[in-house]
Amino acid sequence: MTIFVKFHKLKLVKITKIIGWFLLGFLLVLIFYNTKISIPTPPVIIPYSEFLDLVEQGKVSEAIIIEDNINGKIVKEAKVIPFTCQIPRFDQDLIKTLRENKVLFKAERPSGLANFINFFWATILPGIFLLFLFWFLLFRNMRGPESPFTFGRSRARIFSREEQAKVTFSDVAGVDEAKEELKEIIEFLKDPKKFQKLGARIPKGVLLVGPPGTGKTLLAKAVAGEAGVHFSSVSGSDFVEMFVGVGASRVRDLFNQSKKNAPCIIFIDELDAVGRHRGAGIGGGHDEREQTLNQLLVEMDGFNTGEGVILMAASNRPDVLDPALLRPGRFDRHIVVDAPDVVGREGILKVHAKGKVISKSVDLKVLARRTPGFVGSDLANLINEAALLSARRKKKSIGMKELEESIDRVIAGPERKSRLISEKEKKIVAYHEAGHALVAFFTPGSDPVHKISIMPRGIGSLGYTLQLPIEDKYLVTKSEILGKMSVLLGGRCSEEIIFDDVTTGAQNDLEKATEIARRMVTEYGMSGLGPITFGRGHGEIFLGRDFAREKNYSEESATKIDKEIGVIISSAHERAKALISENKEKLKTLSESLIEKEVLETEDVERILKEGNALAI
Repeated sequence: MTIFVKFHKLKLVKITKIIGWFLLGFLLVLIFYNTKISIPTPPVIIPYSEFLDLVEQGKVSEAIIIEDNINGKIVKEAKVIPFTCQIPRFDQDLIKTLRENKVLFKAERPSGLANFINFFWATILPGIFLLFLFWFLLFRNMRGPESPFTFGRSRARIFSREEQAKVTFSDVAGVDEAKEELKEIIEFLKDPKKFQKLGARIPKGVLLVGPPGTGKTLLAKAVAGEAGVHFSSVSGSDFVEMFVGVGASRVRDLFNQSKKNAPCIIFIDELDAVGRHRGAGIGGGHDEREQTLNQLLVEMDGFNTGEGVILMAASNRPDVLDPALLRPGRFDRHIVVDAPDVVGREGILKVHAKGKVISKSVDLKVLARRTPGFVGSDLANLINEAALLSARRKKKSIGMKELEESIDRVIAGPERKSRLISEKEKKIVAYHEAGHALVAFFTPGSDPVHKISIMPRGIGSLGYTLQLPIEDKYLVTKSEILGKMSVLLGGRCSEEIIFDDVTTGAQNDLEKATEIARRMVTEYGMSGLGPITFGRGHGEIFLGRDFAREKNYSEESATKIDKEIGVIISSAHERAKALISENKEKLKTLSESLIEKEVLETEDVERILKEGNALAI
């Protein structure tokens, strides 16, 4: 009821303002047309010679001599027109000429009031009106968030307790360890005296670290919702402006607002936009960004947790943050919000499945196993894509088929059925993808093949071979890495053996294989050069990705590294080629089945490669 009354009050105020402005405009128009002060018609300026001719012709009805000017009226085409002209100083016969032609004339002194009134109506009043119009249009917009008068104000969105109560830990899944860490913060915001009695100091700042899409922002909102406090959310980029000093002013205003709304949680998203290492890069620091960061450091030192304000921030680049931000007393606690495991993915799928009509045949555990590496945003997109696909097909519920298809859409992009490829290219793509699948099938320790497709998807993809691990892995052995490289090169080897030629289709495979081999040599110590790492990965943080790795080895070592990379790739290529040569008939059978059906599932691939028989179409 209160919200309804407020809404109508606001509406009434707006209507009153509109009526007021309308009445004011109407009043001005009324005064303009009905004032007793008549607005004279501007007189026509004529030459003195023409004035004398008009006098002789009897067309001048009256004349008023005011010092060196003559003002009067002439009759022209049955119209009375006011005129003015200047009298030459040497004309002594003017009075005589007027008398002879019987022109009514008189002499007057200049009137200051009349001149002022004429000047006011002709010049000052229109100027005042234009200035008022300019002020109204300009300053009306300046009351908004982009006003120059609000540059120093914080742009944080403050959510009330009622709004935040809608988001709780039940809406967050897959990050159980992070939730446990944050329960202390919630308990402190609910009952600070419990900690203060023991002399405990709650962390001033909590930094959420993890890959994009893992739910860091949602987790911060859930903390505020569980604690039942205000939530002030701002992006790191909102502080940095073109004008020096604006960011620091916004930081001060943010903390002042939050203290007024205490207990409150301040959340800064993408902290690395404002908290990067000071003085880094070729050209030194950025004055505005560094002043903003300095002010943030000062504010974090200046406020105490007894005020009921907790600062939370999120970043997926903790390596570039300034050390002063990460020390105890600032961001005391660092909580990792990593990609979820299979159990976490199942929980996230359950959260996003709420409110959607899911078929009873859907098994979320199977979907969780088939989505390794997916983060919360990917899984939310997966459910949404399946819902859209089901609606497009006019189904009453979301089925397993739509969910599995949406996995392919998230990984490889939507199908491009409109792209027409020739039979020759289709055959090459089929043998290429079959080469990947065959090498994966006969390589020990390789992830099983889940699906092969020669349907174009996304940008530039003519086909794909999808491998899914049986379980989540956190450590990878050298043999598994070498096996993965052989699988990547299986498509190129298949082209070489079947067509005795190669195409550009293996470009991405070669890039990935080369990158893996380089890491084996320079980072993992899995090469003939021994257990040594080459280069350091913490160079200057503003030099871009190309310069992110510092070279700390000689040119001779660089040559050895390049040779070792070549040896590793060549050996992987030979292994893949040998496997395909040994199972050439099975490769042909698999490719022909793929050309016919365009998509092969796990069961189809296993049946062909085990039995060597083509599928019944």
